[in-house]
Order: sequence, then C-alpha cells, then structure tokens
Amino acid sequence: MSGTVINTPAGTPFVEVTREFAATPAQLFRVMTDRDLVSEWLGPRELDATVEEYDVRTGGKYRYIHRDESGEYAFRGVFHAVEQDKLVIQTFEWEGAPGEVCLEKMTLEPTEKGVRLHQHSVFPSVEARDQSIEHGMEHGIRDSMDRLAELLAKES
Repeated sequence: MSGTVINTPAGTPFVEVTREFAATPAQLFRVMTDRDLVSEWLGPRELDATVEEYDVRTGGKYRYIHRDESGEYAFRGVFHAVEQDKLVIQTFEWEGAPGEVCLEKMTLEPTEKGVRLHQHSVFPSVEARDQSIEHGMEHGIRDSMDRLAELLAKES
C-alpha cells in the first residue's frame, strides 16, 4: 500500500510509526502475533531471528534474539494490554541496555483500502531514543514493515 512513515521529533523521547497494509485488521493482527510467523518479518533482513517466547495476551511475555556475524542482540518485554485486532501495549527492552525500557502502544485502524498500523513509542529519555536511532532503529523498522507487508501478501 504505502511506505512506512517514521516521525522522531527532536528533543522528545517519542517515535511514531505509521504504515498502511492491504489487509484486514484481523489478518494483520494474526500475522503480527503468531509466534511461528514473527521471525519471518521482525527485524532487518540481514539478521537471523529466533523467537524464544511470544505470548501475546495481557500479562504475556516475549523474548527474541537477532544474530549476525558480529554477535547476538536479544530483546524482551511484557504485553500490558491486548485487544484482538485493535490494540497492543507492551514494553520493549534491548538486553544490551538493561533498564532502558520503552513503552509502546500499537493500534490497528480499518481504512477504505485495508488497515493502518500506528505505533507510539516512549523511551525513558531523549538520549535513549537518540541512541536507538543511531544504532539503526529506523532501518530495522522499515525493513520489518516491508517484510510484514510481503508476508501478508503471501498469507492472504
């Protein structure tokens, strides 16, 4: 449908991500939350992914690891609120920076052409957000959203 829009307002700890997909909210939610499919779309293409846990329910947890020739990058979090086909609120923490926990709210909104994903992330500080940007966050988000669109096209 359309490309991924990432907004990182200067001087704030916020990241906004918006992307439209040619799918229903139910289709997008299923592909985004199915443990067996997560490793097919989450993260940059050049990294291998292993999903150790992905229990998408209120109170559930997740942990996954990305790998390349330089090493491993593990991420974890807790799902604080999950509404089927509509909403996920979760924490996000890179284990390489323990205690730097981000809060993320993702909503799925039906549109005339499909579904709009909107994610609002709040980092613990402007510095933590800026470090994530410097370490390739935008590339990872764009690649993940492109891979998600490709997977949705195959799954539909």
